[in-house]
Amino acid sequence: MTNRILICIVACVLMVWSGVSWQVAAQQAATPPGGLALPEEKHLRNVRQLTEGGENAEAYFSADNKLLIFQAHEGEDKCDQIYVMDLEGKNKRMVSTGRGRTTCSYFFPNGKRILYSSTHAAGPECPPPPDYSRGYVWKLHPEFDIFTAKPDGSDVKRLTSAPGYDAEATISRDGKKIVFTSLRDADPEIYVMDANGKNLKRLTHHPGYDGGPFFSPDGKKIVFRASRPETPQEMADYKELIQSSQLRPSRLEIYVMDADGSNIRQLTRTGAANFAPFFHPDGKRIIFASNMDNPRGRNFDLYIMQVDGTGLERVTYHPEFDSFPMWTSDGKKLVWASNRNAKKRGDTNIFLADWVD
Repeated sequence: MTNRILICIVACVLMVWSGVSWQVAAQQAATPPGGLALPEEKHLRNVRQLTEGGENAEAYFSADNKLLIFQAHEGEDKCDQIYVMDLEGKNKRMVSTGRGRTTCSYFFPNGKRILYSSTHAAGPECPPPPDYSRGYVWKLHPEFDIFTAKPDGSDVKRLTSAPGYDAEATISRDGKKIVFTSLRDADPEIYVMDANGKNLKRLTHHPGYDGGPFFSPDGKKIVFRASRPETPQEMADYKELIQSSQLRPSRLEIYVMDADGSNIRQLTRTGAANFAPFFHPDGKRIIFASNMDNPRGRNFDLYIMQVDGTGLERVTYHPEFDSFPMWTSDGKKLVWASNRNAKKRGDTNIFLADWVD
């Protein structure tokens, strides 16, 4: 289970706490009449479900918009591995090593290599799960490093080897820069490096978690999620957790900065868990996931806003998890992960829709 998809775990816990049975939740999550989208979801048309069962998430398009790369597993004793499939959900194949735990995969723009993070260099087994004795936390596994490979999974090359978590990596549209999150300096910050792993530069320097970065289409900006402990109690809790590579993700806001780390601006101020931001191809809008309308629950939905944080609009209305959105390079299609139409509790599938402005 990766850091971002771990948010899904809280669904089951919160449903139990609130006394809502899975049977009731399953009825709520049933396929809406007339298709996989609700009437309120006016930006989505011709919704297709590409996977069937298990936990599938973080699906991202190749630059030619013909393939998707994503992480998936089925069964609580399994770890996420990286897969590729076409836009019909066919020709699915594993492209990671099949060892350890993987997360955060991405295509190089030229289509000749893929990028992902994995713990396989530290051993073939799954790393231990987070310690939930202090509540719901993410585990930033220190065994994670960043790797590249050919699209068939061969020729694996390691890009990072510093102690601590290295993951959440994505690539600029021109293929020259990789932006990622690292715990190498004892605080989860955002770094950028060349596509070959050289010329590393730290971009953020604020106490708290900074992660999930994506470049703007022109490569001039980076959008990301961040937590900012405000009170002495929050800071003490944060510092204690981060010493064991753990993080409490209940409050994350969306930020944007210039590609050199300057001019950081906070875009959301919801006090909720906002994450998975991605730029529209026009560079003027950002889509992201949030539970702002249900801050104590698991009803994450997609929202869109202008690059300055104005014009917030809700995109999805399903009473379950919707997240990890990405547009095709022409902005005509949107891919995301959702619990809608789940056949069993915990299923998260990949969905594809035509985007309507």
